[in-house]
Amino acid sequence: MRIVHEREKCIGCGSCIAVCPKFWEMGEDGKAHLLNCKFDAKKKEEILEIKKIECNSEAVEVCPVQCIHIKK
Repeated sequence: MRIVHEREKCIGCGSCIAVCPKFWEMGEDGKAHLLNCKFDAKKKEEILEIKKIECNSEAVEVCPVQCIHIKK
């Protein structure tokens, strides 16, 4: 599985960080940042391969702009 974060859509509300600080932090640009991820510059997405979804399912649910996705 992988987590995909569309950074351009992020509004920096911090909801993902509040529910899942193990995977998320606030970046210097005021947008959420997925920890230990790879950045796809062409798609402008952060991608993290994971074995367990853990709290990221809540991060997907609380994101008001739906820029976090879990792909199986």
